[in-house]
Amino acid sequence: MINAPALFLALGICLALHGIHSRRNRVKLPLPPGPRKLPLIGNVFDVPATHPWKTYMAWSKQYNSDLLHLDLAGKSVLVLNSLKVTDSLLEKRSSIYSDRPRFPMVNELSGWDFVVGLRMHRRLFTQGFTPTASLKFRPKQLTATHRLLRHLLDRPEEFADHFQQWAGDIILSIAYGIDVLPSEDPYVSLAYKAGHGFATAGVPGKYLVDSLPILKHVPAWFPGAGFRRQAKKWEKLAHAMRDVPFAVTKGQMELGTPPPSFSADYLLSLQESSDHYYTEGLVKNVAGTMFLGGADTTVSAVSTFMLAMLANPDAQRTAQAEIDSVTKGRHLPDFEDEPTMPYVTAVVKEVLRWHPVAPLGLPHFVQVEDEYQGYRIPAGSIVIGNTWAILHDETIYPDPYAFKPERFMLDKKLNPTVRDPEIAFGFGRRRCPALHMATASVWITVASILATFNITRPLDENGKEIAPSDEYDSRVISRPLPFKCGVTPRSEDARALIRATANEQGT
Repeated sequence: MINAPALFLALGICLALHGIHSRRNRVKLPLPPGPRKLPLIGNVFDVPATHPWKTYMAWSKQYNSDLLHLDLAGKSVLVLNSLKVTDSLLEKRSSIYSDRPRFPMVNELSGWDFVVGLRMHRRLFTQGFTPTASLKFRPKQLTATHRLLRHLLDRPEEFADHFQQWAGDIILSIAYGIDVLPSEDPYVSLAYKAGHGFATAGVPGKYLVDSLPILKHVPAWFPGAGFRRQAKKWEKLAHAMRDVPFAVTKGQMELGTPPPSFSADYLLSLQESSDHYYTEGLVKNVAGTMFLGGADTTVSAVSTFMLAMLANPDAQRTAQAEIDSVTKGRHLPDFEDEPTMPYVTAVVKEVLRWHPVAPLGLPHFVQVEDEYQGYRIPAGSIVIGNTWAILHDETIYPDPYAFKPERFMLDKKLNPTVRDPEIAFGFGRRRCPALHMATASVWITVASILATFNITRPLDENGKEIAPSDEYDSRVISRPLPFKCGVTPRSEDARALIRATANEQGT
């Protein structure tokens, strides 16, 4: 007869020995290739100060590997430069690659530890922004877009400020039920200042304290501790961005007539029943995350659209012709027109691909030791998906540096065989839950601007066109550097359509 206890003991010993053997073999595996590492500091001085996504893409070709390894003073960093490796690790193994890195500079010093990352945060965020749930926000998006058109009509040279106002208009209304002021709204200004701090502090490898967390204890007055002093300023802005608009919603609720919004809806549900998985604090954190993300990413995308139209007037004319064939110049585009405007949709897709709003995405974190194609992935590694490299992979998108909406078209329809650039919104479980709402905001705005305005190159003092710049900043959410362009109504009828929107409710 088989002795069951002895059998289980023997089986346990075999499994333990196998585990030890596997771990030993894994430790013997080489790390992925990358720049030569110096003693103690590793690759600290190799991390580029500007546009790191382009450098990582170049390194991928130099080392003939789509998986790179960096050592930032003892902190292991992996950079994934192809769709193959991001699919393998961030998608198929998302259960172990979806944690959030510690990043002391942005989370512990600059006050952004409330940004969505925990499971309950993401559950609440995702629940509020499913494709179906996002449909209820469309009236707010349309109203904000029409207000943007009127601002462009009145002060076209201030288009960059108008985009900031437009994004704040949408997200403040959706998240908190707050109507922004026509200009210089304090909440929009707060979002811009706070978001700038987040986008700067969150660049992987920018601050040494992220590799050596002990530096966070250095006194702010100590020589060389300028990062501490800067983080203190950003912390105040971060907390204000989370707390101030939420307090407005709470005040509206106390008066008994809160406008519909994410915060009000979930707080009212809590008042009706305490039997929920979320708390008031969780609602506040998620709303703050919405405010942060919505105030910056869509501005980047629409600014890139303007730059693309300057550089590609043929694409602008093609999109306008499609819009005119649908609206006949009698009405402004609406969301219901989207199926009949595939080229406009292709323009939006190409905008997201041509210069993704977050070229390096948001960093992931792997807690456990792993292996990929014979390379060792150390436990505790920061994992970065190089969105820029993937969306400029010529095997997926031929002639990747050219702006070509037609790459997404086939026989005057969207080509389903061309990969959608949705990775612009992240990878795996850390993909932006509000991507459907964000894409809808960009689509209706692009269609509305093209329907009513011509975007033209400015002229110099000699009357010659000024070629558009393709320069971008190097923050987590990357935007074009300031540029000029002409924004003029296409016709008197277009001007009249814009003016007529002033009669909309809530404008």
